[in-house]
Amino acid sequence: GIESMRAGHCRAAFTCFKLAADRGYSKAQFNVGLCYEHGRGTEKDLEKAGFYYCQAAGSRHPMAQYRYARLLLQHGPGSPWDRQHEAVALLERAAGAGITEAQAYLGVFYMRGLQPQEKRGLKYLLQAANSGDAQSRFHVGVCYEQGLGVQQSLAEALRHYRQSAAAGNSQARDRLQA
Repeated sequence: GIESMRAGHCRAAFTCFKLAADRGYSKAQFNVGLCYEHGRGTEKDLEKAGFYYCQAAGSRHPMAQYRYARLLLQHGPGSPWDRQHEAVALLERAAGAGITEAQAYLGVFYMRGLQPQEKRGLKYLLQAANSGDAQSRFHVGVCYEQGLGVQQSLAEALRHYRQSAAAGNSQARDRLQA
């Protein structure tokens, strides 16, 4: 499946992934989810993508946990409270497994939620920033500039903005110029 996808044969790749996924192989389940989410080798179908991400997430596939959580928050069935609770649990597991995208997502989620948890959000933003995520590094700078979850420190804010700008973040460059 991977070789077919690399060669641009998306339909053949999807067929291979689906065969392995239906036999319980979590990496293939994740790949089938990606195919359905992005319409590669098959028609785009977010419900089916969610089904396969859920299968892989149940087998502790960290990136599937992240993708399934995102789908739950955006398109999931059931009550918003139940979806959010399940999604956050999945994001926490994915973040704990080192998925930078999940760390960044949780950082912003906890900073901007209905009941912000700034220290918790900063913890995840720092994890993502330390993994090289320039956008999270920018958000850490904002935290220091505004005193969100930390003692306000313009020197620390500038340090984080400089690191983020050096990694190509345009918001950090704009903030430094201002």
